[in-house]
Amino acid sequence: MLDKKATDVLILHVAKLTSVADYLVLGSAESDRQARAIADHVDGILSQAGSGPLSIEGKASSQWVLMDFGDVVVHVFRQDARQHYGLERLWADAKRVALTATALSRPIVQKPAPAKRVRVTRQA
Repeated sequence: MLDKKATDVLILHVAKLTSVADYLVLGSAESDRQARAIADHVDGILSQAGSGPLSIEGKASSQWVLMDFGDVVVHVFRQDARQHYGLERLWADAKRVALTATALSRPIVQKPAPAKRVRVTRQA
């Protein structure tokens, strides 16, 4: 997100508050075009790492793009939409994860473990 100049980036640890996700990542953009660029960048980086999104909503209008990566849900807002919906207020009880160099260097979304292969044999 920061590579595409997202502002007010915030990571909330919500695992103890909901079963929907472990983390919410919020970021703001100054325009629809920037919001779409941020969302495309996040999608591209995580897809290359093997963690493509389960779903993406709102990319056409880009006022609020919601990207579901399973344990992590990413919200990219236009600044006015973020203020209007106030997710920070809604998740006020969530622990905020500091944006340190260490936190930014390790991915939040983990690549799933490879599935075990099972050999099926026919009996005559």
